[in-house]
Amino acid sequence: MENSYPISNTIATNGYYGSFGGRFVPDVLNSKLDELNEEFHKAIKSESFQSELDYHLRTFVGRPSPLYYAENLSKIAGKEIFLKREDLNHTGAHKINNALGQVLLARSLGYKELVAETGAGQHGVATATVAAKFGMKCTIFMGEEDIKRQRPNVERMKLLGAEVRSTSRGEATLSDAVDAALEFYINNPQCFYLLGSQVGPDPYPSIVGYFQEVIGREAKKQILEIKGKLPDSVYAAVGGGSNAIGIFSAFLQEHEVALYGAEGGGKSDKPHETAATLSLGKPTVFQGTYSFCLTDDNGNPISAWSAAAGLDYPGISPQHAHLKEINRVTYCPVYDAEAYEAFIILSRREGIIPALESAHAIALALKLQPEDEKLVIVNLSGRGDKDLFNIATKKDD
Repeated sequence: MENSYPISNTIATNGYYGSFGGRFVPDVLNSKLDELNEEFHKAIKSESFQSELDYHLRTFVGRPSPLYYAENLSKIAGKEIFLKREDLNHTGAHKINNALGQVLLARSLGYKELVAETGAGQHGVATATVAAKFGMKCTIFMGEEDIKRQRPNVERMKLLGAEVRSTSRGEATLSDAVDAALEFYINNPQCFYLLGSQVGPDPYPSIVGYFQEVIGREAKKQILEIKGKLPDSVYAAVGGGSNAIGIFSAFLQEHEVALYGAEGGGKSDKPHETAATLSLGKPTVFQGTYSFCLTDDNGNPISAWSAAAGLDYPGISPQHAHLKEINRVTYCPVYDAEAYEAFIILSRREGIIPALESAHAIALALKLQPEDEKLVIVNLSGRGDKDLFNIATKKDD
């Protein structure tokens, strides 16, 4: 991997992507976020930082992840489908890319304790993993509901030495875990908050997006080497937005490439039964940033629902909000039943068990049939062993 990175497509301009983004936090956090922003911009211009990051991405994470031709899936879909295999990364998902980058920032700033939120558990596992590797204390907040449906990842976090703290507030899912983690972060200034998705106050969307750009850089290079041309379309699941912006980033300026985001449609389009934020939400301030959010009639944030815990979030990345506003990315709800079906299809036809989050992207690629779409990349953001019991117990809900 090269040490010199191209100009980023994910770093905000003065904290904003168009009209979305910003920093809406208590004053006590501003100095810490200013410190983090300064260190981030210093680090990404540092050859030594980039060299160390690339070294760990290669030798610890196992990058580059393969771009795999899904021959059997392609026959079903009637188009060539390539899967970007983020499920083959160490810890089983894309989350490790960001966790590794942020832990290096934390170390540079002198922090020895990490705090993080998690929904599906993949970010929690990634954070616990880098904490163990770099000898840091680690506290992970997770909603009680998610602890029940993602038990394998809870046990992994504990085995890696992290303290997993449950929260029963609200719906006891991802957004509630974020609230609990932010509260802990405010009250424990000795901790570094390792945020897992492209959400939250500036500079976190820029940081998370930047460290996930490796997905898109690799995918673009790989498809050109394999096929000699760019794909017609790229698909990714969108919860908070990190895996999607990671793969979209390399194609944002390639306007002949269509980009599709699969949102967690949940059970229906009704309030509290969906997580399709960009399809059904409204712009508002939520958890430190101005972006789209699922709200009630008075504009107050409401709970989301998706069978995929990593998509079960009422907010969204401000960059994705901007990309929706300028019509660069098309965002579509994928319902639980559609995701379950795609989960089974990929497992039985390709021998690959996807994360339920990733199954949403597979489902959308199978469902949509744009004219002249012949070559497709789907970001397979994670593996599905964490979802096996969820599939078995909730399939008929």
